[in-house]
Amino acid sequence: MKLPVAFILFTVMLDAMGIGLIVPVMPDLIQEVRGADIGSAALWGGLLSTIFALMQFLFGPVVGALSDRFGRRPVLLTSLVVMAADYLVMAVAGSIWLLLAGRIVGGITAATQSTANAYMADISKPSEKAANFGLIGAAFGMGFVFGPLIGGILAEYGTRAPFYAAAALAAANAVFGYFVLRETVDDRIRRPFEWRRANPFGLFKHLARLPGLGPLLVVFFIYQVAFTVYPAIWSFYTLERFDWSPGMRGLSLALFGVAMAVVQGGLIRPILRLIGERGSVIYGHIADVGVFLLIGFVSSGTLLLILTPLAALPAVITPALQGIMSKAVDDNQQGELQGALTSVSAMAMIIAPMIMTYVFYSFTGPNAPVYMPGASFYLSAILMALGLMVFLRAGKIGVSADAAGEPRP
Repeated sequence: MKLPVAFILFTVMLDAMGIGLIVPVMPDLIQEVRGADIGSAALWGGLLSTIFALMQFLFGPVVGALSDRFGRRPVLLTSLVVMAADYLVMAVAGSIWLLLAGRIVGGITAATQSTANAYMADISKPSEKAANFGLIGAAFGMGFVFGPLIGGILAEYGTRAPFYAAAALAAANAVFGYFVLRETVDDRIRRPFEWRRANPFGLFKHLARLPGLGPLLVVFFIYQVAFTVYPAIWSFYTLERFDWSPGMRGLSLALFGVAMAVVQGGLIRPILRLIGERGSVIYGHIADVGVFLLIGFVSSGTLLLILTPLAALPAVITPALQGIMSKAVDDNQQGELQGALTSVSAMAMIIAPMIMTYVFYSFTGPNAPVYMPGASFYLSAILMALGLMVFLRAGKIGVSADAAGEPRP
């Protein structure tokens, strides 16, 4: 594997590790700085995620457009440096307000994965894009393997230790990228920076004009809302229902990450050959409906641990959708598209954590009409069914491009 590609995959893996490192400790950290019960801590956790996502939504297209104009290399390296500084701020934060400030800064500069996707699109043939996006998904999954495991272990040394580790990893990767990353944006695909496309609303309006792309963005959004139940609820859900320790929460997320890496890094290629990109999206939605219902119903912590890696089997949805959409835009629009997808994901993260944590609180709090800690997962199952209906109604978008391996005209 070439060093620049290795850097891209390592960057995404470290991005996931940074997230995974702190997920197991977030309930304890919020309770530490707020002195709150688990339900209130979940609400504050949702607010932190929403603030982070709001900044991503507003600035994602700006960063994507900047990478189309000035190149992927400076954007990636800058985002890693600021990411390291952000984790250091989180490590020393003694109040919820400093945590919020850290999430604001971190959200503005969290362009790592979107720019990595644009870089991968730059170096991929049209027929290879979905599979190569799968490699990025696999790297993210591997980060989720190591992140929660290390985070769970480090949590035994204090709630701040995982943040220092995340800062060190981001800084080390920035140094690695400085020496190995080559630029892929040249004068052939360089695109002028324009503010009308560097804001999420203008960009969505521009991309929606492309044939078939609008419905796919809607499907992508619904999926991101449903999938957010994992980072938003998992630690609170497993603590409330099964009294899992930070280490056990980390182990469960690691199992999920291993399975996701296997699916997106290996299984996705035969799946794409067998049923294509459109079939993969359909299969993933149907499988996720079943997975979310099972997680909500399961009453044994052991059974949930067994089910956790199986929950990653529908993970073909994201790379398959990205492959279809990437082939629908020109080479000099890849940064814009990935910036738009970052904003769509951020929009989901603005809405979803507050919804998911509120549903969790409503069905576990003292005034709950019925005790149902799995209610958020039932909601995700409903959303996945809705996303599938939107995708099916959109028709066979991208099928001709999928079959020919070339962009649509």
